[in-house]
Amino acid sequence: MSQLFQLAKTCSETGARVGTLITPHGSVSTPLFTPVGSQGTVKTLTPDELKSLGVGMVLANTYHLYLRPGVEVIRRLGGLHRFMSWDGPILTDSGGFQVFSLGHLRRIDDEGALFRSHIDGSERFLTPELTIEIQEELGADIIMVFDECPPYSDDFKAIRRAMERSHLWAERCRRRHRREGQALFGIIHGGTHAQLRRQSAEFLTSLDFPGYAIGGLSLGEPKELMHDMLDETVPFIPGDRPRYLMGVGSPEDIVECVARGIDMFDSALPTRLGRNGAFFSRNRRLNIGNTRFKEENGPVDPECDCYTCRNFSAAYLHHLFKCQELLAYRLATLHNLSFIVRLMERIRQSIIDGTFPSFRETFLRRYQPTDADVRAEQKQKWLESRPGKQPPD
Repeated sequence: MSQLFQLAKTCSETGARVGTLITPHGSVSTPLFTPVGSQGTVKTLTPDELKSLGVGMVLANTYHLYLRPGVEVIRRLGGLHRFMSWDGPILTDSGGFQVFSLGHLRRIDDEGALFRSHIDGSERFLTPELTIEIQEELGADIIMVFDECPPYSDDFKAIRRAMERSHLWAERCRRRHRREGQALFGIIHGGTHAQLRRQSAEFLTSLDFPGYAIGGLSLGEPKELMHDMLDETVPFIPGDRPRYLMGVGSPEDIVECVARGIDMFDSALPTRLGRNGAFFSRNRRLNIGNTRFKEENGPVDPECDCYTCRNFSAAYLHHLFKCQELLAYRLATLHNLSFIVRLMERIRQSIIDGTFPSFRETFLRRYQPTDADVRAEQKQKWLESRPGKQPPD
């Protein structure tokens, strides 16, 4: 039985599960959404605000913290929890996705990845062992192996080679990891190729990690293909280990992926959308910049009880964004994270009550996903707007 994860109930009609993650900094219920705080902060919000929303765990990024302020600074100041004044569980990714999404990548081989810092241009070489050393020093509760995340557009041969290299690195990370009380997760790869997904899952589970992430999805492939890859992968993950789908945060994807047995999610999507004036609602994503909100006296989402919707009209939010006032980004972020946290609570309760299949059906019938072409266009605009094309947050 895993010391990290306790399974409480599984939906008999789907793979949806309720459980508990047990970490040195507290226990959190699953299915769980983890906001992204790459540089030691979830943008615009304080730790107390995150707690008031019901956030149980946050994610920080090894790549960003390694470059700035540096792991030695954080270690001398008492570790990452103390540095960012967050006393709950923290998950750190290895930085692999950021390294391989850079235009600054210089060379990759089986030893590691050579790249130039997007901050000062200095040359750095990340190895599996170094990423583990950094994450041990940071002191996160859950850490990730170093992996190569190839683009969705790569061909079968390139994706297989990246998977094999990720397997090699996973073994090296497993051997190097020594910090007690810290759980190291393996990352399953294989792109959108079913046989590679099964092969990766079988190999990594043979290494007996405390938990397993599924990487290399939500990179531009159709949603149905992502679901197919989960159906191919999840059955190979031991039932007593947490299953973590990396980089997924849209409401409809969360509901569908919970139905396929996923326990953990992370994404910068809710906070990034908020800073760009997009608000989640029970029906669809809303653009507060639309002229129809200019004189809307009611809240942006009448069914929401978050701080933003309780206290401010849609017209006021429209005004703040038009004026580019800083408060706009805070209020939108509060709303979007509250929406996702409440969604996770409703999902968990429906699994406990035995009503998850009807909850899923009702939610997906009512919720209108953003058009795929629109999502792709928005993501491209965001990528192009990043200062210096720095890595994703």
